[in-house]
Amino acid sequence: MTNRPMSFYFLGAFFILFVLFLYGPNITIAILSFQGENGGLTFPMRGSSLHWYAQLFERQAVGDFSSALLRSFVLGVMVMICTVVFSLLAGLAFRKHFVGSSMVFYLTLASLILPSILVSLGIGLMFDRFGFTPNWFSSGFGSHLTWTLPFGLLIMFAVFNRFNPSYEMASADLGATKLQTFRFILLPLLAPSLMGIGLFGFTLSYDEFARTLMTSGALNTLPLELFAMTTNVTSPVLYALGSVTTLVSLCVILLTLVLLKQLNRKPKHQGK
Repeated sequence: MTNRPMSFYFLGAFFILFVLFLYGPNITIAILSFQGENGGLTFPMRGSSLHWYAQLFERQAVGDFSSALLRSFVLGVMVMICTVVFSLLAGLAFRKHFVGSSMVFYLTLASLILPSILVSLGIGLMFDRFGFTPNWFSSGFGSHLTWTLPFGLLIMFAVFNRFNPSYEMASADLGATKLQTFRFILLPLLAPSLMGIGLFGFTLSYDEFARTLMTSGALNTLPLELFAMTTNVTSPVLYALGSVTTLVSLCVILLTLVLLKQLNRKPKHQGK
């Protein structure tokens, strides 16, 4: 056993405390969500059951959990798809300099600097002035894109900045058209990065609160529903909803990792 300096143990202890601080609340909420029917919001637990998870999908006096969860999921998928497509197209366009490219780039990133609540308020006022009714699938969708798209663009620019154009040149020398080069060369090479952008877009949209507050209209997304519940609901059903929300995010991440692993295996299989 090698002798380690004291700094190793100090940094190790600091890392453990950081992990506990980061994931401790989630673990606590997950445990309390399995309270019995007479359980409360704190320890000690009064029995254990799935009662509060069953309550999520029943009609509540306060809150509509299942509909809010579905709306957030659909909105996250919409934002994910558009973020991937727009980021890819923008990355391809910015590979060549064009007039006003710098202005377009900085205008796109400006939404990251502005406070989220102001962006939400501005989009809500714009819809009101034009006589449109704000909805989670229209104004909320646009508001979320102002948050996810700049991140997607930055990732795609970084990918293309170190992308080797010799693959495309070799494809053209072999007689491939631009569409064939894009489909069989560029797209497979960019697939892992595009999946990362999609995952980023979905998770950012799925739990976004501030940019949804003024743009969701009459129907709440899940973060807004959770916020409303904190002032009205005093039962472990709130913990059950939080646990389900976390589980959905983890499932999306795991699915992305599995797909990435399959993509990495494909070239090796073809090589055999």
